[in-house]
Amino acid sequence: MTRTPLLPLDWEGGRVWIKAECLQRGGSFKLRGAINRLLQLSEAERERGVVAFSSGNHAQGVALAARSLGIAATIVMPADAPAVKRDATLAAGAEIVAYDRETESREAIGARLAAEKGAVLVPSFDDVDVIEGQGSVGVEIRAQLGMAADKVLVPCGGGGLSAGIALALPEAEIVTVEPEGWDDMARSLEAGEPVPVREPAPPTRCDALQTKLVSPLTLGALAEAHARGLWVSEPEIERAIAFAARHLRIVAEPGGAVALAALLAGKAGPVSERTVVVVSGGNVDPALYAGILAAQAADARRGG
Repeated sequence: MTRTPLLPLDWEGGRVWIKAECLQRGGSFKLRGAINRLLQLSEAERERGVVAFSSGNHAQGVALAARSLGIAATIVMPADAPAVKRDATLAAGAEIVAYDRETESREAIGARLAAEKGAVLVPSFDDVDVIEGQGSVGVEIRAQLGMAADKVLVPCGGGGLSAGIALALPEAEIVTVEPEGWDDMARSLEAGEPVPVREPAPPTRCDALQTKLVSPLTLGALAEAHARGLWVSEPEIERAIAFAARHLRIVAEPGGAVALAALLAGKAGPVSERTVVVVSGGNVDPALYAGILAAQAADARRGG
């Protein structure tokens, strides 16, 4: 596992910090939770293998963690998952079972496969050990800042990363950021109970954040931390991807760029030199990435 850098960003006459989890092994923070969960397995459980379901980043995290520990891994992935994520998961030695995210339930398929194989199901966020592993991002932030953060903006799907950071940095204001129309965590925090995504859910390029219902576990940790939620639009996300490439020299996938998008769009509220923005992943289809950069460059030339 890599200790990812905390990059300075001059902002509004001051400075904020970018936690570049896109530079983690596997291209996202997901290895942290996966390795922590798999390290808890007994020898008998390791022999039977693990099953996970994911659009790609958790898939790669579990596959890499399993390979490092000599454990067989089966991953349930949507048939429309980005090829870059599917290929990397296969390259890490995992078996992939494809499903249709519109008509099939990945949870049901994962549970069936785990039962058939006698394997351990490794959730992407609804698990104490996974959340604890993701919380190592917060532990690193504290050590790298040399002080407590006062605000952390975090991309949010199921909430495992933001919940882990909230537990690791109890002094900080935690702000979850989701794509427009997929802000179930923000609305759940407001309601005080899990609230599903409104249907029909709008299309989004943030495949890593397409969680339609958060878990009581992650919601509980974030509610206890008095976290609040924001959403950002697809154009705001695309601007953040281009900004990351141009000003930070890092590759951010759409789901990984949402917290940066909230900062750039002025939605984050007051910030300080103790504000941290997490870029959670960089696994993006090369053609999509090139298209976004080209479109943003064209807009800049037009003064847009």
